[in-house]
Amino acid sequence: MTRLAFIGGGNMARSLIGGLLKTGIAPATVSVAEPNAEGRQALGRDFGVACYADNRVAVAEAEVIVLAVKPQVMPAIHGELHDILHRNRPLLISIAAGVRLDQLERWFGSTLPIVRCMPNTPALIGSGATGLCANNRVSPAQKAQAQHILDAAGLTRWIDNEALMDTVTAISGSGPAYFFALVEALEDAAVAQGLPRDSARALAAQTCFGAGRMLIDSGEDPAVLRQRVTSPHGTTQAALESFGADGLPRIVARAVAAATRRGAELAAELDRQS
Repeated sequence: MTRLAFIGGGNMARSLIGGLLKTGIAPATVSVAEPNAEGRQALGRDFGVACYADNRVAVAEAEVIVLAVKPQVMPAIHGELHDILHRNRPLLISIAAGVRLDQLERWFGSTLPIVRCMPNTPALIGSGATGLCANNRVSPAQKAQAQHILDAAGLTRWIDNEALMDTVTAISGSGPAYFFALVEALEDAAVAQGLPRDSARALAAQTCFGAGRMLIDSGEDPAVLRQRVTSPHGTTQAALESFGADGLPRIVARAVAAATRRGAELAAELDRQS
């Protein structure tokens, strides 16, 4: 069985570990490096995995290492792992937002197989959406390993052109916040019309949940589903015409473009810091 190590035991690592154990992965094959003592105790108690304060001990026998730390921590951890990585040559999987493959290669070694991933927060409940890209050292078998690990947290899609990972970040990485902002706006609008806030929130949230599930389960184009809800001269058409007059498609396009640009800027800032 593949031995898997996580550097970082935060929420995203917990979601992946929990999902993997549900697929039948044995806890004995998983180790975690987590500097916080309470975090280590919780991981061991909740999942039965081996937990260590020392990164080197956690990854000593790992064939796959998931780098589940913040981007700014990456440059600090490569030095202590250098000899182990080049002796064992594990597959590295980074879930650090905005960190490019060339940066990971510079820190950890250009000869190592590396996969870059962009999961999102719904991965915490097994409903994530993750984009993955790989350097040319990753074998088909290792791509399958990486996908299996991220599949434990939801949907996965391989992105051939790494430059598009900033767009993945803008769509699915940041996307949950856009959804929450929409629900907030619907709730506030309903309250302004006189609906009690608890009812407004429940109805807005359930409506968005149901619409999302309908979109996924039906496999239909969203435009087709939208048209089915829209009766000529009805209430839905009135609202959609208002959205159109306010330029909703342009608003969304500008927001995604802004998030995409910011992703590239963050990677450039990390270059300057390291």
